[in-house]
Parts: sequence; C-alpha cells; structure tokens
Amino acid sequence: MEISSTYTPFCKIINKEKSIKKMKDIKLTIMKYVFEMALIIILSVMYYLNIPVESKKVLNIPQGSINQIIAHLQENNLNVTKLDSYLLRLIGSPQSGWVDLSVTRSTRADFLYKLSTAKAALINITLIPGETTYIFLNELAAYFNLERETLEQEYNLQSKVTEGAFVPNTYKLPLGITEKELIRILLENSKTQMKELSIKIFGTYNEKKWFQYVAIASVIQKESANTEEMPLVSSVIYNRIKKGMKLQMDGTLNYGKYSHIKITPARIKNDNSIYNTYKYSGVPSAPVCNVSFDAIRAAIFPATTNYLYFMKSKKGTHDFSCNYSTHLANIKHATK
Repeated sequence: MEISSTYTPFCKIINKEKSIKKMKDIKLTIMKYVFEMALIIILSVMYYLNIPVESKKVLNIPQGSINQIIAHLQENNLNVTKLDSYLLRLIGSPQSGWVDLSVTRSTRADFLYKLSTAKAALINITLIPGETTYIFLNELAAYFNLERETLEQEYNLQSKVTEGAFVPNTYKLPLGITEKELIRILLENSKTQMKELSIKIFGTYNEKKWFQYVAIASVIQKESANTEEMPLVSSVIYNRIKKGMKLQMDGTLNYGKYSHIKITPARIKNDNSIYNTYKYSGVPSAPVCNVSFDAIRAAIFPATTNYLYFMKSKKGTHDFSCNYSTHLANIKHATK
C-alpha cells in the first residue's frame, strides 16, 4: 500500500505546531514561576519592612560604611540584619551623628528611612572647671527636660567615684536622649580624655592613683584665682601636709550643693563632712568638684616653694607667704 507524498509535510506541520505549543507552555510555566517568585519576594520584603523594631528614641550613628553601621547597631542590641544593609543602599546611606527617631517602636521601613534622613536637635552644654556634679546634674535636667533624681541615680550606678568623674568641657548633645544614655556618654567621654592625659604624663592609667590627683586638683581648682596660681596653691597643699598641718581651706567646703555658698564660721564649725579641712587632716578622700586638666597638672607637678599660706588680695589674686606673721600682715592689708 502506497502512502501519499503529501503526508510527510503534513506531519511536519503537526509536529511543528506541537513543538511551538510546547515551547509556549514552557515559557508560560517559566513566566508563572518567575511571577510567583517575584510576588513571594515582594510580599516577603513588605512583611519584613513591617516587622516592629525596638530602639532608643535617639541613636548615635558612627562614621563608617553601611556594613559597619549595621554591625554597630547589632552590638547595641538592635534587631537589624544583613538585609537591612542592602535596603539602606536603596533608601540612602545614614549620615554619622545623632538621629532622632521620635519613638522607641516603629516599623522596619520607618526605622530605616529615619536612620538615613532624620537628624536630632543638638544642645551645647558647658561644664565649667570647679563646678560640682550636684549643680551640673541640675543644669542637665533643666536643659534636656530630664528627671533630676533619675540622672543622679544613673550617675551613682555608672560612676565609680562620687565626684570629679566629669571633664569640664562643652558637650554637644541631642534633645530626646535618656538619663541613662546621657550619663553614659559624658562618663565615657571624660574617662577617655583622662586616660589620654594620664598616658601622656605617666605612660599608663591607674584609676585609683589618678583620682588621688583629681582630689588634690579639686582643692587647687576651688582655691586658685587663675591658672598661673595653680602650681603655687599645689605647693602650699603639699608643704602643709608635709609639716603635719591641716589644710584649712574654705574651698573644700564648696562641695555638692554648697558649690557657690559663701563659707562662714558657722559652716566651718558645724560641717562634719570629709570636706572640712579645718577639722580633718589631709586632702579629702573624694574630689570636691570636677577639675580642669590645668589643675590636675598642678597637682602632679607642684611648684617648688616654701609657701604655707596664701590670702586673697584686693586685686583678686593671692599673696603667698612662708610664715604666719607675713600671712597676718597680708590679711590686715587685704581687709583695710
């Protein structure tokens, strides 16, 4: 039986149509899978971006790459991941500095957006040399609208010393910062500065020894009329201690809340604190106030003198003397 010659082309056409249909089916299947995968990815990202993130209202973003910033946030117990670094590249790289998130709980999308766009309002706060921590905490509470009692509690929890832990300076800090974070930043910044000076002078940092000098420096700070007098006042302190004499310096009674209170005979008589150098020998065991590095240097490097006394003159500076008779003459001259 013979087969028509037209059969072969017809079969080829049928096979070709089947092949085209199969290719179309494959393409449709691939497109379907791609669409489904894309949809899954989009929905996953949307879900991820809506996951809540707990954080502080105000964050300090360090300088560095996005990966370094994410690592820093992870170290500070924020729930961020490697995926956030990729998302930030799309949203915008965070700028270093303080960021005000306004809330402590937000969606991840809002958190990342604010991280790259928001900035915190900064306030300059200055701690002057010779000021006590008691007064400084009052100022911090007023400037940053914080709880004074909570600030003091945080200071007592975080500081190893009752006084003198802060370095006088002007600090630029953000509104919205918590009491805990504010104290932590000030203490860490101050400790870094103190360690740097100690290493520069001694080649090492011994905290106990350092604060012994800070205690001496605090008396120098309270008693000196200017920076130039500091080594001289320091020499008087060391000379009186060497001779077994009490320091008998009014400035030591300007501690804590009495920082700016005039010292009276009644205060000298009735004050039984460690700061009363009329009653107790030596330098107070705790600093009287927060001190400048000039005062610390003077405590470490006193002038070489035989001075045992000094009296404030009419010029506002002090007259130094080696013997009591000259000191009495200086007192008489100053009170005329």
